[in-house]
Amino acid sequence: MTGRDTGFRTTERGHGDTETRRHGDTTADDAEFDDRGTFVTDYLPDPGPFLEQGRVLDGEDHTVVHGWSRDVFEARGVYDATFGYNLARLNLDARHPDAGIRYAFGDGGLRAEFTPTTAFCPQAETLAVAAVRAWNDRGDGVEPPAPPATPDALDDAERVSVRVAPLHRDHDSINDRLRALEADR
Repeated sequence: MTGRDTGFRTTERGHGDTETRRHGDTTADDAEFDDRGTFVTDYLPDPGPFLEQGRVLDGEDHTVVHGWSRDVFEARGVYDATFGYNLARLNLDARHPDAGIRYAFGDGGLRAEFTPTTAFCPQAETLAVAAVRAWNDRGDGVEPPAPPATPDALDDAERVSVRVAPLHRDHDSINDRLRALEADR
C-alpha cells in the first residue's frame, strides 16, 4: 500500500522484523501488550495452510484489516472469556506470541485463520463461530463497522471465511462446522 497517507508507519524492530503503527495509537495498558495498530511478526502465528491458498496480509494491510476486525468484534461482543478481552486483542498479547488471527485474500473474499493459545483450547470453536457470525452479519440487528479501503477491495468481498489452525486438536471437526455455516450464508 503506497501512495496515500493512511496514518500508519512501518519500522524495523531488528532481526529483519518490522512493525506497522498508526501514529499516536498507544492503547496498550501494560508491557504485556503491543500497541494497537502494530504488526509485529514475532507476536503473530505463522500463516497456516488455509491462508497459503490466498495472498497473506502483512504490514499495513494486516493492520488495517485487523483494526476493522477489532471494531466488528467490539460491536458484536466477540470476547475471549478466559482473558476477558476482545478476541482481536490476542494478536497484541506478547504472552501468546503464536496465537491470534492472520488474514489472506482469495476466492472472492477475506480468509481468516484463528490460532488459539493451546492445542486443547476449549473456546476455539465458540470463538471461531462467533467470528464467522460477526464478520458475515448473521442478522443480529447490530450494524457492523464499514470495511476499510484496501488494495483488494474488502468492501467488495462476498464473505469472510474462517478456519481454526491445525495446531488445535479438533481443528478438522471445527472447520467442518465453519464450512457448514458459510454454506448457509
